[in-house]
Amino acid sequence: MRATGQGGAGAARGNRGARRLLWPLAVAAVVVLLVTGVIVVIQPTGPTPAPAAAPQAINEPLGANPSSSSATATTPAATPSPTGATPTLTPTAKPTTGRTVAPAAPVATSKRKGVGVWTFDGVNQALASSGASWYYTWDVAHQGVTSPQGAEFVPMIWGAKSVTATNLQQARKNGSHLLGFNEPDLKGQAEMTVEQALELWPQLEATGLPLGSPAVAWGGDRPGEWLDRFMAGAKQRGYRVDFIALHWYGGDFTTANAVNQLRSYLQAVHDRYKLPVWLTEFALIDFSNGVRFPTQAQQASFLTAATRMLGGLSWLQRYAWFGLPATDKDQTGLFRTGSEATAVGRAYQAAR
Repeated sequence: MRATGQGGAGAARGNRGARRLLWPLAVAAVVVLLVTGVIVVIQPTGPTPAPAAAPQAINEPLGANPSSSSATATTPAATPSPTGATPTLTPTAKPTTGRTVAPAAPVATSKRKGVGVWTFDGVNQALASSGASWYYTWDVAHQGVTSPQGAEFVPMIWGAKSVTATNLQQARKNGSHLLGFNEPDLKGQAEMTVEQALELWPQLEATGLPLGSPAVAWGGDRPGEWLDRFMAGAKQRGYRVDFIALHWYGGDFTTANAVNQLRSYLQAVHDRYKLPVWLTEFALIDFSNGVRFPTQAQQASFLTAATRMLGGLSWLQRYAWFGLPATDKDQTGLFRTGSEATAVGRAYQAAR
């Protein structure tokens, strides 16, 4: 600290004799101050501790096999169903503890960007943070889920037992579009014959909503398979189908291969039916021998490249990732809790 000496200067102007008497004392005081200042300046303060390293987020799925498969599996995991239907699996998300929350990613939005949602702790916060512009719950309502501002809920008539007057009325009330039956070609899902689906279809048409085809688990591009027979029957009877809904799951975990396989499938379906397409479930899961997931890095890489590719397809109107909640079982999920996005979730947030 630097001293000014203003008090000593005023005394000197008042009494020269006193100045002579006080001079030795003033000199001594100055010496003391200087010595004290030097001591203060050179007093060691000790080393400044280095900041602790930031912990690294752990988002790798447990038990994931990073190896790639040369085959592509299009048979999806069983998806949630509404009351009255019996699926093989109803996901129940339970957050895993002990993981560090990763920094929030910049969130992008797009009218195409959607996600399949079932309830879990923090579902509303996660959905709002995801950037999804639309979502569905495999039902005509979204009980337990609050629609974020700017996000649209799309109802679904899941299966034969879902075709009731109450459900059809709820669908009209809750949405501006309607999704048809969920995987009618798969045992444990809607599991319907083509004839049964065609008999019920006029009731879905009567809602007046733009109507998506039944979403088959596989083979949507193949002559003579479930979707092909349904579309032929609908045309013959003069029924309305406004867009094609599809599911796709890839068993080849190499990003370029998986994206090419997805694009080829979508293009083949569009070429066959000449209708807009909604990709209402997709992810990388290999069902060829049990259930095998890629690493989080592989899944995130695929999601980023796939959504970029989908953005270039003018007839691909919407897509929905499977799904919003993530657990050690549901390793394709985007959020472990309302605020904790997985690596895949952060890739989804940035997707358009």
